[in-house]
Amino acid sequence: MAAHVLELPAAAAALWRDRLDLLLDSTGEGVFGIDLAGNCVFLNRAGAQMLGIAPEDALGRNMHALTHHSHPDGSPYPDSDCPIFNAFRRGLPCRVDSEVFWRRDGSAFAVEYSSHPLLEDGQVHGAVIAFVDITSRKRAADELQRAHDELARANDGLERRVAARTQELSQALAQLRELSAYSEQVREEERTRIAREVHDELGSLLVALKMDVNWLHKRLGEQGARTPEAAGDMRTQMRCKCQNMSRLIETAVDNVGRIITDLRPSILDHQGLWAALEWQAQEFAQSAELRLAWRMDVPDTLHLPEPAAMAVFRIFQEMLSNVGRHARASALDVAIEVQGEVLQLRVQDNGVGATRQALEAPTAYGVMGMRERARQLGGRLSITSAPGEGSILQLLIPLELA
Repeated sequence: MAAHVLELPAAAAALWRDRLDLLLDSTGEGVFGIDLAGNCVFLNRAGAQMLGIAPEDALGRNMHALTHHSHPDGSPYPDSDCPIFNAFRRGLPCRVDSEVFWRRDGSAFAVEYSSHPLLEDGQVHGAVIAFVDITSRKRAADELQRAHDELARANDGLERRVAARTQELSQALAQLRELSAYSEQVREEERTRIAREVHDELGSLLVALKMDVNWLHKRLGEQGARTPEAAGDMRTQMRCKCQNMSRLIETAVDNVGRIITDLRPSILDHQGLWAALEWQAQEFAQSAELRLAWRMDVPDTLHLPEPAAMAVFRIFQEMLSNVGRHARASALDVAIEVQGEVLQLRVQDNGVGATRQALEAPTAYGVMGMRERARQLGGRLSITSAPGEGSILQLLIPLELA
């Protein structure tokens, strides 16, 4: 009977360890842990893919020598200067976005990483590092800077040649800067929120689960040497530990699901754009307490490419957001259909409406963002609204992109 009881915690510990691995592999961030010597103790799937190395090949290897050995210009990077190692040498967390990690094939990629010391009983035992590839972000920032520089040069030339247009161009440049600043502010707020949730909530849960699994593994190994009475007491402690781990896992799963849904609703990948649009409309109408009239008439075979589908989904989200923030409506009418070779998406509300000046104001960042996304798809966004008459927002996209 005693042997049968001992098997249950071992199976449970293996199951929790598997769930912990799944949690680490479900995030798009790379995550690895190092001991006090800087050697890898775990590496999740996303991190292994970014580094171009199998997780098992990284275990036991010095991560600084493996992936952080040089500066972006190729000059040596001593581990004594490494902020990652300082996380456990000095007990100092850090967040860095100006360095590179090196892949196994010798290529480098721009990276944003954070390193946090792993503490147990007040002692540092290593560090946990989360990182993301920000190559696209860096490239976009460089392109935006070049665009600003080119626009500034063009503006200077136009001021010299056509004095009458100076004011108009200055206003356009100011609007572009305001939109860029607003976009960066929104991105930074979202980045901060996600980082806080991942590192403060999910990160601490994962570390706690890892410590509990290690505790169970150690106690199970010692169980055979205990007296029957001591073994019974230890089984009671292990059951309590298992219950606590179960609660931590449930909390972690809930947090992961919430974060993933905020970033990108899974229904968009699993069931496609049309199901995602209907889900978003139903969720919004329910939370805003609006009557929803939903009509969608698109061919079952119509599938937009992933970038176009994401752009349409984000435009639709912003349309609903505008209704929620400004319309004070009680009813919402959504129609999606294909006419000829054009996809039409229309959102109509019975709210207070808006003036043309308000919709075209320099601070109407949501409207500007929707129009910019529509232009990138080769389409356009039209808005019909008047005070007291509600609003109609219509997105028209040519289907050549499909």
